[in-house]
Amino acid sequence: MIIFIFGNQDLPQDSLPLKLLPALRKGFPKINFLIKDPNEEWETPDDITVIDTVVGIDKVQVFTDLKTFVSAPRVTLHDFDALTNLKYLQKIGKLKKIKIIGIPPSLDEGKALNEVASILRASLP
Repeated sequence: MIIFIFGNQDLPQDSLPLKLLPALRKGFPKINFLIKDPNEEWETPDDITVIDTVVGIDKVQVFTDLKTFVSAPRVTLHDFDALTNLKYLQKIGKLKKIKIIGIPPSLDEGKALNEVASILRASLP
């Protein structure tokens, strides 16, 4: 199983997924966690799982439909974000099935880790 990790270490409000990564790798050695820039090109598996920061939620949640999210205003190419790129990949047929494990930006690191780990344990065969 491969899980993409999105985030930005330079932005405190977008760094929590990256902070959880060492503990996730240790707790789930059979999962291949890959840090990805959501706006770069990468091979898209048929069934993609992503861990990312989601603004507007108060607990870790699983999303399986991009229509759940509201797009941010885009004025220039610099305004493209993860959602924009994922919707684009879906539109051109490269993204068939997605699961996003969304983490609120202000959640305590320990609580976030416990909630993400619980979701991952439930999804393992």
